[in-house]
Amino acid sequence: RWLFDQAVCTLYAFCGVLFGLCSLASLTVLSTVCCLKVCYPAYGRCWGAHAALLLPCVWAYALAFAAAPLARWGSYGPEPYGTACCITWDASSREATLYLISLFIFCYLLPCLLILVSYALILWTVRVSRRAVQQH
Repeated sequence: RWLFDQAVCTLYAFCGVLFGLCSLASLTVLSTVCCLKVCYPAYGRCWGAHAALLLPCVWAYALAFAAAPLARWGSYGPEPYGTACCITWDASSREATLYLISLFIFCYLLPCLLILVSYALILWTVRVSRRAVQQH
């Protein structure tokens, strides 16, 4: 069972969500920048200078979704087995349901689709360039 009080549970869950979202958002940005550098070299050159801006944006994005339950849009609580804390998945209010849906769309589905599309474009570009080299 969870050994600490609700405040520690909330902090534990907040940190887990923040760092998890930051990790996925970082991977999304990394795959998108790689795609731009490989598939669109003219646009890819300008992203090196924007790296200092992308990192705070990733953290702000993750922080916005991780802090939402602290502002009562969603909530943090013990997991079903009671050994750790996370987002309360069994939403009982309309606001909590909207938070879970937006979390799923903007923090899981959209990043995963961007990563898949980015790497698919990279593979397609490499394949096309290989064919062009073989033909010459």
